Amino acid sequence: MAVDKTSKPAIVDVPREPGRTRADYRTLLLSDTPLLDVRAPVEFQKGAFPRSVNLPLMSDEERHLVGIRYKESGQDSAIKLGAELVTPQIRQERVNEWQQFARNNQNAALYCFRGGLRSRISQHWLSQAGVDLPLVEGGYKAIRTFLIQTLEELCSSMGITLVGGRTGNGKTLLIKRLGNMLDLEGLAHHRGSSFGGLVGAQPSNIDFENALCVEMMRQEEAGISQLFIEDEARLIGRVCLPDVLMESMKQASIVILETDMQTRIKNCFDDYVPDLLSRYIAEKGRDEGFNGFKDHHRGSLSRIQKRFGGDNYRCALELLEFAMDKHENHDDSSHYSGFIEMLLSDYYDPMYDYQLSKKEQRIVFKGTADEIVSWSHAL
Repeated sequence: MAVDKTSKPAIVDVPREPGRTRADYRTLLLSDTPLLDVRAPVEFQKGAFPRSVNLPLMSDEERHLVGIRYKESGQDSAIKLGAELVTPQIRQERVNEWQQFARNNQNAALYCFRGGLRSRISQHWLSQAGVDLPLVEGGYKAIRTFLIQTLEELCSSMGITLVGGRTGNGKTLLIKRLGNMLDLEGLAHHRGSSFGGLVGAQPSNIDFENALCVEMMRQEEAGISQLFIEDEARLIGRVCLPDVLMESMKQASIVILETDMQTRIKNCFDDYVPDLLSRYIAEKGRDEGFNGFKDHHRGSLSRIQKRFGGDNYRCALELLEFAMDKHENHDDSSHYSGFIEMLLSDYYDPMYDYQLSKKEQRIVFKGTADEIVSWSHAL
C-alpha cells in the first residue's frame, strides 16, 4: 500500500495505560455484550466471538506493513509508520464507524488481539471523540483461552446423553422437545449428512468452538447439568468437533429414536426440499435459487458416488432429476419419495447400522419420540 504523501500524518500519542477496562469474560459473553473487534479482517475471519463486529484499526495490508516495521525497527518506528498509513482522513472515517457502533450498541466493549497497543489507540481516539468504551483486558487471546479452559471443564462436569437413530428420524426435533440440549448442527450451520449443507458459509472451527462453549455456559448458568446431544460424527460438514467434546461423547449413554420409513421420508423431504429451496430462493431469487438448489443436490449425490456404487448412483440421479424437473417446471414436488427412500435404505441405513453396532453396549433406551420424552422425565 502506497503512503499518501500529500496528507500530513497524524500524531499518534499512545496512552501508556488503558482507560476503563473489563476482564469479566463470563459476564461479557453470557450477557451478549456487543464487542468491537479492532483487529485486521484476516484475524477476525480466523475466529471471533458471538456479538462481535469487525471495524479494524488497520486494514490487512496496513497491519502487514506495520508488523514488518516492528520486527525490523521496533515499536516506535512501527507507530510512526502506522501514523503515515492511517492518515487523518482515514482515522476520522474509522472513528466515525466506531462511534456509530457505540451509539447502536449500549454497554459495548472493544478488543484487539492481546488488549495492547491497537485497542489502547482505538479506545483513546474514541475518548477524544467523546465516547467512553471499555477495553477487554488481554483482548482476543485472553477470552479465547478462557473459553478453551471453560469448555474442558464443562465437558468434564456436565453429563451428556446422545440421541441416535437412522437418518431422517427427527433427532433434531426430538432434542428440541427434550429441552436440555445442545444443537451442534445449528451451531455448525449444517444438517450433518452428505446433503446437509445450507445456504451460506459455515463458521470457522474457532467460531464454532467459541459459540459452542458459550451455549454450554448458558446451560450451566440455567442450572442444567445433563445435556442431550445428537449422535454426530467428528465432522459436521467442514466443521470439526473439538477433541474434548468428542471424548465425552464417546463415553456417553445413547438413546435410540425409532421412526417408521414413511415418517423419515417426510422429515427428509421437509428439510431438503421446501425448506432448503426456500433458503436458496430467499438468497438468489426463484430462477437462480432453483439452480442453486439443484446444483446442491447433484453435488451432494456426486460426493457419495464411490461409496454408493455406480449402479445405485445412476439410478438415484435419474430419480432426482425427474423429481427436480417436475418440481421446477410443473410446480409438482410429489416425486422425491423414491429418491429419498433409495438413499435411506441403500446408503444411509447400512452405514448407520454398522456404526451403531460398535456402540451397542452404551444404548440405554430405544423408543418413539414420545416414549423417549417420557423416559427422560423419569431421570
